[in-house]
Amino acid sequence: MSNGYRVAVVGATGVVGTTMLQLLRERSFPASEIVPFATERSAGRELDGGLIVRALNDEADLRGFDIALFSAGGGTSKEWAPRFVEAGATVIDNSSAWRRDPAIPLVVSEVNPHALERHRGLIANPNCSTMQLLVALAPIHRRAGLERLVVSTYQSVSGTGKKAIDELDGQTRADLDGADAPAPSVYPEPIAFNVIGAAGNFADGDDHTDEERKMIFETRKILEDESIGIAVTCVRVPVRVCHSEAVNLQTREPLSAEEARSLLADAPGVVVEDVPTPLRAAGRDEVFVGRIRGDESHPRGLSLWVVSDNLRKGAATNAVQIAEILVERGLLARRDSVAA
Repeated sequence: MSNGYRVAVVGATGVVGTTMLQLLRERSFPASEIVPFATERSAGRELDGGLIVRALNDEADLRGFDIALFSAGGGTSKEWAPRFVEAGATVIDNSSAWRRDPAIPLVVSEVNPHALERHRGLIANPNCSTMQLLVALAPIHRRAGLERLVVSTYQSVSGTGKKAIDELDGQTRADLDGADAPAPSVYPEPIAFNVIGAAGNFADGDDHTDEERKMIFETRKILEDESIGIAVTCVRVPVRVCHSEAVNLQTREPLSAEEARSLLADAPGVVVEDVPTPLRAAGRDEVFVGRIRGDESHPRGLSLWVVSDNLRKGAATNAVQIAEILVERGLLARRDSVAA
């Protein structure tokens, strides 16, 4: 449409970037033009839908974009997001580069869209595991308050990228054929028919992975409550798409399993099922919650099982939903510089 918005997608050839492009079409985002950006080696490549990839380099023309969706890694975001903001775009970034900055809103569209009111041209998308967790837990927190969370994640390989999907497929195929599996290159151990009990990377001197630290910090920032006790173990499992989470929580006020189930059944973006699975959740934008039950070891304890597509709601869908909210609420004009 000629009177729509010019949208840049940075990292357009990656698994999340391609999903962003797909969702912009699926959700009929009012774009007059969508321009994909990627590395030099992808420049000139034609994507599904006929879009031609442009190189993200010093010769790239960044002028005239209303929105830039980023999914290209923290280093690229640190360098290029401020440049797009300076050129007039509002950036929605999917990397971890800006999430800890107190001046940058960290937004889950169903949970804290009010944070967009204070954006200065740059908005951060949370980690995919945090994303689905908070869509499920925010209604409970608003009703009864969250005192403590114990979360174990079961994260799919697509959260690491296409090379990880290829590694899982190659190892699985070789094992089933009775051949020697290719040596792992993405993960420290083979992922096919295996479970790796530490998803993410360890910083020097830290016994938590960066995935675990992200969930702890981001949960408190998004819910605006630093008092919540949070324990997280992030695990990588041989699943292509969709993260799963076993959640045990303690509320500040009493809340029965039946009340929680009713609350979640009415919550935006949530589907309540008996036992959600990654295969059923793949390709969907909702967060699926099941196994809702009381914790017999604690009078205010509940346990949940949470599953969601990490490429869609965990990343691309939320970014597009944020863009939709910015348009609906007339918030795109807030483009003060964040370059400093």
